[in-house]
Amino acid sequence: MERILVVDDEEKITHVIRAYLEKEGFAVETAADGMHALQLAQNRDYALIVLDLMLPGLSGEEVTKRLRRAGNAVPIIMLTAKGAEEEKILGLGLGADDYIVKPFSPGELVARVMAVLRRARNTPGLLLADVLEFADGRLVIDTLRHEVIFDGQKIELTATEYKLLVALAKNAGRVFSRSELMDIVQGVYATGFDRTIDSHIKNLRQKLEPHPERPRFIRTVYGVGYKFVGD
Repeated sequence: MERILVVDDEEKITHVIRAYLEKEGFAVETAADGMHALQLAQNRDYALIVLDLMLPGLSGEEVTKRLRRAGNAVPIIMLTAKGAEEEKILGLGLGADDYIVKPFSPGELVARVMAVLRRARNTPGLLLADVLEFADGRLVIDTLRHEVIFDGQKIELTATEYKLLVALAKNAGRVFSRSELMDIVQGVYATGFDRTIDSHIKNLRQKLEPHPERPRFIRTVYGVGYKFVGD
């Protein structure tokens, strides 16, 4: 049984989310503040975290930041009352995998949870090779072990970053528009929010590129989107 952590200081919200997720067969644990959530996430294995941004003590942004800095790639869906584009960019820029604004339909949240979990798993239909190697073996993407190695060091990626990298790498040289990449990482829940992809690409470059400001692997094609160059 997959375990999900739901973090929100509003008891009514955690109660509703818990009821809907348990109905789908998940084991659900809850936390009402950021520090408790961080402690749980650091000491237990979760399939996914539903995380409110506005939390007492330690904000959702800070929880996400600390988890990602520690190499914890657990999928995160950010939950907040804020709907401004800047807030979405902030959350996604920190490494969140999806974003939903209050008030929301519990059914929609469950659907997003399912979609993110599908992206987090090894998708046989997407991965047509076991090991992808680039730059004379310096960059290795092992799709069976779900690992990315650069210069002998394992690179920790979120589920969304990994899926984005594999899609680009499997089609090296092909230019993808932002909307195409959005469809790849979010499927039917793609919103057309172009800067979402820009945030994920920025995160990916920071982790993967020796010089993110002069990317070697993931190139911008101005006015169109992005492509992967593996030579």
